[in-house]
Amino acid sequence: MNRRYAAILIALAVAIVAMFCSRDRMRFFSHEGVVWTTDYHITYEATRDLNDSIQLILGNIDMSASPYNKASLISAINENATNRVDAYIKLLIEASRIVNRESEGAFDPTVMPLVNAWGFGYKSGALPTRAQLDSILLFIGMDKVTLHGDTLIKSDPRVMLDFSSIAKGMACDEIGRMLSRNGARNWLVEIGGEVAVHGKNAQGKPWTASVDMPTDEQDGAVSHESAMLLTLDNEAVATSGNYRKWRNEGGKKLSHIVDPKTGDSRAGTLLSATVIANDCMTADAWATACMAMGEQKVKNMMQGRNDLGVMTISADTVAGALVVWSNAAFANHIP
Repeated sequence: MNRRYAAILIALAVAIVAMFCSRDRMRFFSHEGVVWTTDYHITYEATRDLNDSIQLILGNIDMSASPYNKASLISAINENATNRVDAYIKLLIEASRIVNRESEGAFDPTVMPLVNAWGFGYKSGALPTRAQLDSILLFIGMDKVTLHGDTLIKSDPRVMLDFSSIAKGMACDEIGRMLSRNGARNWLVEIGGEVAVHGKNAQGKPWTASVDMPTDEQDGAVSHESAMLLTLDNEAVATSGNYRKWRNEGGKKLSHIVDPKTGDSRAGTLLSATVIANDCMTADAWATACMAMGEQKVKNMMQGRNDLGVMTISADTVAGALVVWSNAAFANHIP
């Protein structure tokens, strides 16, 4: 073998080795876009781009659980066109039932007809009367739905399900699990402010998440002013508030947060609730539950809980200032 031929073989071997080493090298990827009318940002360390799998999960959840997608399974269930459920809806119902029970009914995905009545869903019109709200309350409640295998039984055909306050959290968890299955060591998944993380960031430090400061916004205007940063260790965080989706009717502030037990639009002094949990679906649901419960009940219920970190931001209408409260489990995540 002459030297030139040997040199060519060596160069070819080096190129092949380099190609495979490059293919197997861990590096960070980032993706962003819009889903369910909100932004998402996903960063992960892996050997290959997993965006196709991310889009598949987002598309599957949209076709399963989005009440604003007329072709979705949940839309067909709400219209009584089917009583079949898939794995996503079963998961959402089971998780919702747990938070519903522990929050004493404050979290309830059957609240959709009440949200519509107040004009914050996909229907609008005149504000509901007390008599109309009372009539709707007759078919509100998790006790009105039962799962039998892959079949959903409603005790009243007027029952509707809206998983908007828990589905983004589930999507974060589902994408995170997919990333881990495909060898991603470190990742952050954020959809509409709901965040789930695993491992460390690109600098080898703990992931951080920003909590927005409540601002008086209306008519779709959205701004982001950070109230604080949180450090997360294989955890998730979600925030719910009544400072973005609200409107003024005759001098009265109405919120998209509706109390499922009274039917009233909740627009009190509690402006936002942020919850840290082991998974994003739980954090997402509890953030909404806290908003429906109101300031004092949140403090009473969450003061001693170690499995949920909770922070509330409220308005002091007398002093004209914001009041921040948190339990010890939340305070541990503030750098």
